[in-house]
Amino acid sequence: MIETTEAQDWYSGEYATFGDRLTAAREAQGLSTSELARRLGVKLKTIQAWENDTSEPRANKLQMVAGLLNVSMRWLLTGEGEGVSEPATPEEMEAGAKALLRDIQQMRQQMTALAIHMGKAEKSLRTILKEAF
Repeated sequence: MIETTEAQDWYSGEYATFGDRLTAAREAQGLSTSELARRLGVKLKTIQAWENDTSEPRANKLQMVAGLLNVSMRWLLTGEGEGVSEPATPEEMEAGAKALLRDIQQMRQQMTALAIHMGKAEKSLRTILKEAF
């Protein structure tokens, strides 16, 4: 978990609600609302109500949520403490996207080279089989 002043500002009580922090933590773990509900043993409507700030979990469920989502209860309630990092800036996203594009291009080149090599190997094998039989 990342604990920085930027992350605290982004998810602080001034900028975010309990539901905002819950949603961010759930998404950071790659869970859907229905998956979180299943793991906690609650109804989907309950998770939706928590995320929409129309209700809050009781202490025992709050503790389970924090443990499951790997954040502190304090962070869920106030935005202070160990939580998720702030969303990437557009510049960070662009840099990451460019790096991924370079990786994909490199993989495509490697795959093309492997396809050519495989074609030559197949041709050699056909020649060997033709001569042997």
